[in-house]
Amino acid sequence: MRSRYRWLVVLLTFSLLAAACGTGETGDTDTTAAPDTTAAPDTTAAPDTTAAPDTTEPSGEILTDVGVDVDNKVIKIGMLSDLSGPFAALVGAISFGQQFYWDQVNSAGGIDGWTVELVTRDTAYDVQNHVQFYEELKTQVVAFGHSTGSPHTVAIVPQLAADGILAVPLTWYSGWTDPALNANLLHHGMNYCVEAHNILGYLSDQFEAENGAKPTLAIASIPGDYGLDSAAGAALAAEALELDVVYSGPGAIVPNPEGPANPDEVANAIVGANPDIVFLTGRSQDTEAIYSLAVGQGFEAWWTGAAPTYSPRFIAPGSPIAEQSARDWYVPLFWAPWQSGTPGATAIKEAVLAAGIPASEFYSEGVIEAQIMHAALAKAIENGDLTQAGVLAAGKSLENVDFNELAPSETYVGDPNEQLQRVGFITRPDPEDLAAGGTGFSVLESNYTHPVVADLDFTGACYTLE
Repeated sequence: MRSRYRWLVVLLTFSLLAAACGTGETGDTDTTAAPDTTAAPDTTAAPDTTAAPDTTEPSGEILTDVGVDVDNKVIKIGMLSDLSGPFAALVGAISFGQQFYWDQVNSAGGIDGWTVELVTRDTAYDVQNHVQFYEELKTQVVAFGHSTGSPHTVAIVPQLAADGILAVPLTWYSGWTDPALNANLLHHGMNYCVEAHNILGYLSDQFEAENGAKPTLAIASIPGDYGLDSAAGAALAAEALELDVVYSGPGAIVPNPEGPANPDEVANAIVGANPDIVFLTGRSQDTEAIYSLAVGQGFEAWWTGAAPTYSPRFIAPGSPIAEQSARDWYVPLFWAPWQSGTPGATAIKEAVLAAGIPASEFYSEGVIEAQIMHAALAKAIENGDLTQAGVLAAGKSLENVDFNELAPSETYVGDPNEQLQRVGFITRPDPEDLAAGGTGFSVLESNYTHPVVADLDFTGACYTLE
């Protein structure tokens, strides 16, 4: 498999390596994971390890302390991943993307001869587990390449700061561009609050162009940082866009493991308010239940929400809501989907199809996370400092991490407004693409920034985690 996809690492890392080498000089109920997918392969988890803490002494050529085997030129990266909890399928796909990426980097010679080993722990989406595994791995790894969940990541922020260790969170909480929270984090992607502004700005403009009047809006979400951060963004966007909110239900959805406890209540409230646009944020099982009940009453509107709200299974063959979903849904994404045709997205698409594994957009998130860590490690090696503190300093000095058009570039220097990601993607469900073996997304807008987002003055999180 490695030899078959050796070409992929060239496509995925060429621009990244150039960016990494030049950045130093030139410049409650929470669901914060990536969008839902049912297509994760069975072998998604990175290899587990119980190796003793690395106590390598600094070499004469490069400084090291923890998580680096100088003799064998191996760098260990920690992964705090939900592999058996509520987001196991999608985090499994993301973990697969990470491991796949590093396999290709390692087989192509690594980073200046250094190979990367992932050390994974299954947190089961439990905050206590997350903290416990962090404490275990901090004496074994040089940095953390993945941390599933907002409250889970917030729980280790004080330890990350005290220990001087870098981490890449899998969550798009709007607080990550707040200096009080992100001193040891490398955030990525448009956060939930900004995402709401972007998609609602786009839809409001489209609706007004077609109908000659501004749309009315309904907002509903689950509790917790994901739902309330996104709903807060929608409310702020409505104010900025001068939209009439005819139903406001932040936290109104009561989630159970298999779906909402009150789907009729929320669906009836939305239908009764008769909005033109519904902004619904929850797990895809929440969305599916509420949306099915609403359209079952003959209700029609434009539906959207945070990216994890929607799942391609809505339009899968045999789905009772396939036709309606293809008609109604507009889906924001954090990265360029397969159909975008960008070099980064195409490389992943071709590799996945050639491997014969199920299609999923969410391998891309794993590749993006890995590329961020790749840039930090490359810079640390260039600086001659692979200590935990050295990798942290290298990561926070990156001025332009490029993803070969798979995702908008990121910067980790400057004030919060300068670091804020303002670029996203607008897509529609595509049943024909899904039936043909694709991921089921067609692109409406690539690298899209609505004027309300361009003008946004970011001063802090839209919702404060308690």
